[in-house]
This record gives sequence, C-alpha cells and structure tokens, in this order.
Amino acid sequence: MKVLVVEDEADIRNLIKIALENEGYLVNTAADGMDALQILKEQDFDLAVLDVMMPRLDGFNLLRKIRAESTIPVIFLTARADDMDKVLGLEMGADDYVSKPFSMNELLARVKAQLRRNHDYLASKDDDNNLLQYGDLAINADSCCAYVKNEQIELNAKEYKLLLHLMENPERVFTKKQLYNAVWDDDYYYDDNTIMVHISHLRNKIEIDPQNPEYIKTIRGIGYKLHKTGVHNER
Repeated sequence: MKVLVVEDEADIRNLIKIALENEGYLVNTAADGMDALQILKEQDFDLAVLDVMMPRLDGFNLLRKIRAESTIPVIFLTARADDMDKVLGLEMGADDYVSKPFSMNELLARVKAQLRRNHDYLASKDDDNNLLQYGDLAINADSCCAYVKNEQIELNAKEYKLLLHLMENPERVFTKKQLYNAVWDDDYYYDDNTIMVHISHLRNKIEIDPQNPEYIKTIRGIGYKLHKTGVHNER
C-alpha cells in the first residue's frame, strides 16, 4: 500500500513517514500542496494524509483537486478542530480527520481503517456489482429491493435511495447537505428536517431498536454514517 503524506512541518512529516514505513507502507512526502500535485501526477496512491494549513496550496484546495481525479481515501490533519472546519472537509470529500496534537497510534489506526474499508468495498463491488451487503442489510440494485436478515422490507423511493447511498459508502460520515444532494433534486435548506425524518423512518424499518441504532449512527454536530455496532471500536 502506498501513502502520500503532505505536511509543511518537517518534524511531523518525517515522524509520520517513519511510523507508516514501520507498519510496512510505502510512503512519499510533500511539504505543500503544489509539490503534492506534481507527485500525484506521476504516481498512484492508496491513501493520502493532508495537513490543512500549508503554504502555496492548502489542504482544502488540494483535496478539491484530488477529488477531481481520484476517490482514494483522504485523512485531514488539522489544528483547526471546530465543527465547521470538519464539516467543510467532509463535504469536500475527506474521509476522516485527526486533530492536532494527535497520537501517532490514533493516526495509524485511522490509516489502517480507511485502507481496509476501501479495499473491502472495492472487493465487494468486484464480486457482485448488483448486490450490496453490509452486516444483515442487503440491497439488490437490479430489483431495487432491500432486505434485513434475508427478509424483504418495504421502502419508499427516497428511503431506498438514502439507504443505497449509505451502503455504497459504508463508514463514511455524511452531512445532512451531502445526503440531501445525493437523494433529492432540490435546493438544500439548512433548517430543513427532511433528512432527520427519513433517517428516523429508515431506522424504524431496519433497526431492532431504533432508539439505539445498530447501523445508522448520528455523528453529533456533523451528520450520519453507516456503521455496524461491533465491527470495530467507535470513535
């Protein structure tokens, strides 16, 4: 697995490089976004770790350029840990974020998790492009049918599209705006509770205990993600 680390502080950049190499990864580094872009033109990577505040080209704009060409997992490193920065990064296509100062063990765990999820997701798509499975949930894209423990459940069109989008991107955190844009062909209003209502209806149909969901988790201050309880430790 090849990882690109983009960080303007040399000490942090080198520490991350050494730690990842000790885990068996091939690592390239860049000191800013412009250097990173040149490396990305020449090589393919399985994951990128990006600092947010960098000279010449910051992490947000670098991510925008990466997403124009690639769907590789991206983890943000940021000293700006307030919710708005996290939401902005996720809306732009980041898969995870780690706030500075950070534990190297935490960063390594996040890297491993993102690589594993991406590998498992791609392998699942290769095995059967028309059947999505996650835990006891399944969707047959040909028949537009959804199942829980092999029992078909009745979903309306929006509920089906919402569940499909979550199952196509397991473990990824989505804001309400991202989910709305993926399912509804309409402008999103910040105070709109449409997503909350449909998430509630969906939970009532797929969860054993909708008040303590096993699958659709609320990420406070950000949005929702599909995560099966017990797969790995919650953050």
